[in-house]
Parts: sequence; C-alpha cells; structure tokens
Amino acid sequence: MIQLKVNGNTRQFDGDLEMPLLWFLRDDLSLTGTKFGCGQGLCGACTVHINGTAQRSCVTTMKAAAGKTITTIEGLSPQGDHPVQQAWKSCNVPQCGYCQSGQIMQAVSLLKQKPKPTDRDIDQAMQGNICRCGTYQRIRQAIKQAAGVKA
Repeated sequence: MIQLKVNGNTRQFDGDLEMPLLWFLRDDLSLTGTKFGCGQGLCGACTVHINGTAQRSCVTTMKAAAGKTITTIEGLSPQGDHPVQQAWKSCNVPQCGYCQSGQIMQAVSLLKQKPKPTDRDIDQAMQGNICRCGTYQRIRQAIKQAAGVKA
C-alpha cells in the first residue's frame, strides 16, 4: 500500500503500482478536471503538479507518485479564483475547454519558476500542451496578464 497527498488530503492506494496516476485521480477520487488526451504524455491534457512541478499524470505510475504531493486543477483553487484562472476567464481563453485544465496547470508551474516570463519563456514552457482549437495567442495573453507583464 502506498500513500500520497492529493489536494491536501492523504490518500492510500493498494492496487496495481503500474497504473497511471491519471486513472487514480479520475476513477478512484472522481477528480475529473484532469483529462485523458493521448495517453503518452505528449498533449498535456493530463497535467497536474507533482511536488509543485507540472507533470503528465497519464505517464506517471502510482509507484512513482508514492509519497508525493499532487495538486490537480480542483486543488489549485476550489473557488476558481487563482490569478491564472481569473486571467483565463478575462482573456476568454477556452474554446472547447478540453485542454484548459492542463494548460492552466502548466502555466501556473511556469509562473512559479519565472514570475515575469517573456514570450519565448511562455512558448517554451507551453509547447507540450496542445490546444486543438488553437487559442495559443489568448493563452499567452492570459499568462502575461496573470504575471502582470504587458501584452
């Protein structure tokens, strides 16, 4: 049996240690804000924070998550008022919305590392997060707004 902390709560898991963290979050904990996209860690829809860093939960095994602190989109701000979430709304970033939780989690991780990112910083950090609707310019605008950087 392993333990991990998810959104501030200690959780236990005694199943297949090779199971992806994504399925534990969605199926066992009903935290469905984290999405399944490609299953290979390439699209970013499943991005969560593991010990404060953005990582892909579809390729993170439960064994690798043991003892770690996991934050999902639900744990980022239960009221949805994190500065990045507010900027997302203000800039009308979502179109279909499917990728947005992963995009937001990646953006929050970027801003922790680089509080005043350049366009290049944003492009590099966000390149692994795919938006099928192509809202990349609005994503960049929202990140800059959340960071207090002029667009």
